[in-house]
Amino acid sequence: MSDRELSAKALALDAKQASFALAASSAASRAAALEAIAAALEARREEIFAANAEDLATAKAEGIAAPVLKRLKFDEGKLRDVCRGLRDLAAMEDPIGHEQLRTELADGMILSRVSCPIGVVGVIFESRPDALVQIAGLCLKSGNAVLLKGGREAMRSNAVLYDVLREASEAAGMPKGWAGLLTTREDVGVMLKMDGAIDLIIPRGSNAFVRYIMDNSRIPVLGHSDGVCHLYLDKGCDAEMAARIAVDAKTQYPAACNAAETLLVHSEELHRALPVVADALAKAGVRLIGDERAAQVIACEAATEADWAAEYLDDVISIRVVDSLQEAIAHINRYGSHHTDCIITADDEAAKVFFALVDSAGVYRNCSTRFADGFRYGFGAEVGISTGKIHARGPMGLEGLCSYKYILCGSGDIVADFAQGRREFTHRKLL
Repeated sequence: MSDRELSAKALALDAKQASFALAASSAASRAAALEAIAAALEARREEIFAANAEDLATAKAEGIAAPVLKRLKFDEGKLRDVCRGLRDLAAMEDPIGHEQLRTELADGMILSRVSCPIGVVGVIFESRPDALVQIAGLCLKSGNAVLLKGGREAMRSNAVLYDVLREASEAAGMPKGWAGLLTTREDVGVMLKMDGAIDLIIPRGSNAFVRYIMDNSRIPVLGHSDGVCHLYLDKGCDAEMAARIAVDAKTQYPAACNAAETLLVHSEELHRALPVVADALAKAGVRLIGDERAAQVIACEAATEADWAAEYLDDVISIRVVDSLQEAIAHINRYGSHHTDCIITADDEAAKVFFALVDSAGVYRNCSTRFADGFRYGFGAEVGISTGKIHARGPMGLEGLCSYKYILCGSGDIVADFAQGRREFTHRKLL
């Protein structure tokens, strides 16, 4: 085993040991650590910005795509947001120790189900330095140790941010090793084999990447993959509202996984709502790609089959005309990524059908898909957005980072007494 592999293995084992102490730590101590991290980030802002400038310069020299550059940038705005997020987390209710169920099994025997941390979480994420801080903060608040592996493009930024949060949190009393930074693909290979130390892996990236992780590890994997999000303009929709929502969903931050990538339009709105929405998108700088029917009404490039499943992460949107609500839903369920999809409609019944049949983590009516976010949902932040169904779905915040355990308190009780009829279960719900 190479020195690099030994180092990665040591980080995982340290995190496992730290997870026990972290799970037993007080809510006040974890909140104080989060406050300390925020203060340290602000104090070392120039060092962080300098490292990020180097990452940006290298990425530009290598011809990295514009959407990646947007995610990579860590400026005053990003610093302000992550520090606010950490302080918001510190002020939130402690997710650990919540009694979810209490049942009297029999006289003198009480069963409880109580929330607890998952343990050690390994997170592989894209080239977003702010994601490192958000993920670490969520794990700390929820009492989980974490192994962090960011994108190669953010290597210098991640190294500085990690040093800041590790030093500040340990100085505030958090156990040494609660957070570890992995830096190479070799490290990831080691992590995938550490099923004795790591309890959950969360990969954020393409479907192919998530599938690779699932196929190469015995550790449970919670996939956070593509964001192919849709807006559907139903017949009779408010065209001006649709235009406003479409521009926000596409351009507010096009590199995000919750940005809209495809616009579906009911054929009855081909000559009324579509021109209004298309004009607003074009004026906002969005490149339009449409099917044959859309091209008869608006100026757009010709769409191909591949466009319906494309995650552009840029100022580009595909447009398809459909003849019914059912056709729109079928398109979303076939080509979408089960992330976030929205119907623009004044029809309550149409919205009800859309909510019931669209198989996505977020199903919206008359609002931007950009609301699919842990901070905007009031979760403090998110580790990512899960497009699966087990064990968390949608923006994965503190609740998604917790499991539970059953606690049974008795006084010398034995099963034989019940099996032989000397005692009976009451199963009386107390909570």
